[in-house]
Amino acid sequence: VQLQASGGGLVQAGGSLRLSCAASGFTLEDYAFVWFRQAPGKEREGVLCITKGGGSTYYTDSTKGRFTISRDNAKNTVSLQINSLKPEDTAVYSCAAGTAVAGTCPDVYEYWGQGTQVTVSS
Repeated sequence: VQLQASGGGLVQAGGSLRLSCAASGFTLEDYAFVWFRQAPGKEREGVLCITKGGGSTYYTDSTKGRFTISRDNAKNTVSLQINSLKPEDTAVYSCAAGTAVAGTCPDVYEYWGQGTQVTVSS
């Protein structure tokens, strides 16, 4: 069982990135997913959740309108599209999967993926 985040990198402010969370060893459609990020010297924070049905919930106001989460159950992948990147978006981004009632976001996570570094230069 594995979750693997990828797609991070160094970009200039205003640029875009698409992060992917690839799942193996379990059925994606049975889980809701959350993208987290942890900036240097700060606590980890939730960014976006996608429910089993594909609905999304933002945890961070600063990401609204710039971040979009999606899932492709056939490809066992959850993605995070980040546009209009800002230096304050610099962080390690990771994904987690949890079972949850349909239409809701998980509070407990069964699987965690390793993070991918996003660095935004000004």
